[in-house]
Amino acid sequence: MTSLTVNGDPMTLEGTTVADLVAQLQLQGRRLAVEVNRDIVPKSEHGQHRLKDGDVVEIVHAIGGG
Repeated sequence: MTSLTVNGDPMTLEGTTVADLVAQLQLQGRRLAVEVNRDIVPKSEHGQHRLKDGDVVEIVHAIGGG
């Protein structure tokens, strides 16, 4: 298990990648921007980008509207 801070809250991740985190948070299929330790992780890299203990993750949801 990996201990992270996600949007300011401590959390334990059962997987190891950004994609695992998105799945654990039930955010699949949504338009997201994910930042790990102040670096943007492109969606194409979510499955390969490994998270480590102590990483700080920010997830922003894109919301459309008029």
